[in-house]
Amino acid sequence: MLKDPFGRVINYLRISLTDRCNMRCVYCMPENGIRWTPSSDLLSDDQIVLIVENAVSLGIHKIRLTGGEPLVRPGILTLIRRIAAIPGIQDLSLTTNALLLENLAEPLAEAGLKRVNISLDTLDKDKFKRITRQGDFERVWKGILAAERAGLSPIKLNAVIVRGLNSDELPALASLSVDHPWQVRFIEIMPIGNTQEWGYGFPAPDTRYFSVQEMRSSLGAFNMQPIPAPTPSETARTFRIPGALGSVGFISPLGEHFCGNCNRLRLTADGRLRSCLVIPTEVSLRDALQRGEPLDKYFFQAISNKPMQHNLVISAPAGSQRGMSQIGG
Repeated sequence: MLKDPFGRVINYLRISLTDRCNMRCVYCMPENGIRWTPSSDLLSDDQIVLIVENAVSLGIHKIRLTGGEPLVRPGILTLIRRIAAIPGIQDLSLTTNALLLENLAEPLAEAGLKRVNISLDTLDKDKFKRITRQGDFERVWKGILAAERAGLSPIKLNAVIVRGLNSDELPALASLSVDHPWQVRFIEIMPIGNTQEWGYGFPAPDTRYFSVQEMRSSLGAFNMQPIPAPTPSETARTFRIPGALGSVGFISPLGEHFCGNCNRLRLTADGRLRSCLVIPTEVSLRDALQRGEPLDKYFFQAISNKPMQHNLVISAPAGSQRGMSQIGG
């Protein structure tokens, strides 16, 4: 069993399969000038499977595949099938922008994927194009419906809320939970790799933050009722609109810290293990694999570096020099 210095049991590993993405969301990465990790520096399928097998032997039973956009990784179905076959994994999920999901949802489910988180920051097609720079709302919506048909549930829709950009759409987005058994989740923007100017017509950096308290206030008319968290490590504080099939959640890394019950590790696409999204300390599992070394001690080393909580403040960039797409946020 993996326990950090504060006695928290670590049983969840998020794995970035690639830093590449077929969108350029303004809050995640710049439009141009991105330096992708060379393919030769990315973990291979065999290396990922070895790492997961080792992680499971140490008590990890929950795996989430992220990116960048994980569905652009070549051979994604084969890799998921191999990971799903590892004994001891209780939950295998994936975070996606859903651009490729319409055709892949059913094959992903057949390969062993259990559920998906999907980014959906707006219901306005024109605004969606502006925010994502390369996105197509209709394709994403078809991907969401395909995931539902394929049984990749519960479907979680993640919206990063930005003042002056999509904060006015909270009621419309929350209403998706009324007729669909979806979990609509609103996320506070974090100053990780996105503190630059986004371009003409976008809010200035010092005006973007929209607190979780403001989010809940703007949804006051729904009379939402709290839902008990399924586990203490759940990051979202969840509510239900009376009579709704789904739920509404709030993820507030700044307004209401949830670090106290953190149970996760993160593995970057180039094979570096991180104990925290924000703290820049990393341990290279890729180097250890290339040297033929056992991985256990590196997992314990990463755990020993895990802080009690992050040091993010909205007025300053995070200490990590990597952006979300590089870390696998």
